[in-house]
Amino acid sequence: MQKKSAKIARRAAAGAVSAVLLFSSMNMELLAKDTNGLPSAGIDFILSSDATSVKSLKDEEAGSSPSASPSPTAGSEASALASALPTAAATQTPGVTVNVEEVVEEKVIEETMTASTTKTIPQKERELEAKKEEEGFKSLVIAKVNDYVNVRSIPSEEGEILGKLYDKSVGEFVEEDNGWYKITSGSVTGYVKAEYCVTGEDAVALAKKVGTRIATVTTTTLKVREEPSLDATVLGLVPIEDELLVTEEMDGWVKVNIEEGDGYVSLDYVTLSTEFVKAESKAEEEARLAKEEAERKAAQEAAAKAAAQKAASSKSSSGSESASEIVYATGSGSELGKSVANFACQFVGNPYVWGGTSLTEGADCSGFVMSVYNNFGVSLPHSSSADRSVGSAVNGLENAQPGDIICYSGHVAIYIGNGQIVHASTAKTGIIISNANYRSILSIRRIF
Repeated sequence: MQKKSAKIARRAAAGAVSAVLLFSSMNMELLAKDTNGLPSAGIDFILSSDATSVKSLKDEEAGSSPSASPSPTAGSEASALASALPTAAATQTPGVTVNVEEVVEEKVIEETMTASTTKTIPQKERELEAKKEEEGFKSLVIAKVNDYVNVRSIPSEEGEILGKLYDKSVGEFVEEDNGWYKITSGSVTGYVKAEYCVTGEDAVALAKKVGTRIATVTTTTLKVREEPSLDATVLGLVPIEDELLVTEEMDGWVKVNIEEGDGYVSLDYVTLSTEFVKAESKAEEEARLAKEEAERKAAQEAAAKAAAQKAASSKSSSGSESASEIVYATGSGSELGKSVANFACQFVGNPYVWGGTSLTEGADCSGFVMSVYNNFGVSLPHSSSADRSVGSAVNGLENAQPGDIICYSGHVAIYIGNGQIVHASTAKTGIIISNANYRSILSIRRIF
């Protein structure tokens, strides 16, 4: 019986405290008339402008009473609260102590947790980052031309050409000078004619269209799911630091494109960024063209040497006809690039294996590309995102040559000519040949 009475007393005390907290959002002047000297129990709430807090009533009383303590302790406030709760006092059983301070503390924790569930700290941080990024778009200068606009040394058409800002390429605004924008883009700092570019508010909308939204994986192995839910079926796996093309953003999730198709990843396991094409300096353009010419010359010499060795070998043979080779790469390009493409096509039909690098026993997409090029003495990273930085950039699929590396969101392949690629696709399909534009291309890189 005594235990039952104790439970009733605790429930009554908790109910009374809840009532006090509830009434704190009302006009406390009415309550003050009935309950003189009701203390705050160490709890402050933000009320409406015309409301009165429990602590305010106590402070007013303390100010008008000479004997009032100027800074009561939390313990004394809790004790005062207990004495001000007639319901709890009337139902208390002798020998049973109700710790009102603990009840109040539990209630405060509960209220705090409830208030913080609407938006988590990571959500708020992401919102702030998004606003900060959009504000930063106003300082961009984006080329809006058919081909490119020259970056000059002075704000005049008489100025020296320092580089080229290609269509949809982006620079950082520095200043405006009589119809010219001074920009910094890549390694180039100079002036572009304002009539060929946009900046300010106009740049914000255009930046969202021309920029490539990327999600970089921050966890060891990211699960891409069929639906935006942690309970949804896993569509595919992506390794840490891989970069995925974002096609849609939503609350807490982003839709990305991987080899297995479109899927969803939680924002808790990726970081978002926007990539833009930068200007190419005159020196960088000259170096790129010289490198491409040297590679073509080296490839031609290698091809001529290989042809001579083959001819010599055929003459020394018994005259038997050699089996004809299957040649997939018929597009234009260097002979060495064609050799890479033809070599890669030999392994069509072999299995796809996550993390694998074997051309016969199984490889994943980047493992396949890495192993193919390793046969030609080139060391490449085992990462589809890292492959986006190797070799030299190729401007568009129309300029791709056999042997070029085609980089997609979370995937990589080898171009074989005529708009086709060879790649380690999925565990279901293995190593196959596909159309190069079957998915959005992020970049094209040339090794030979």
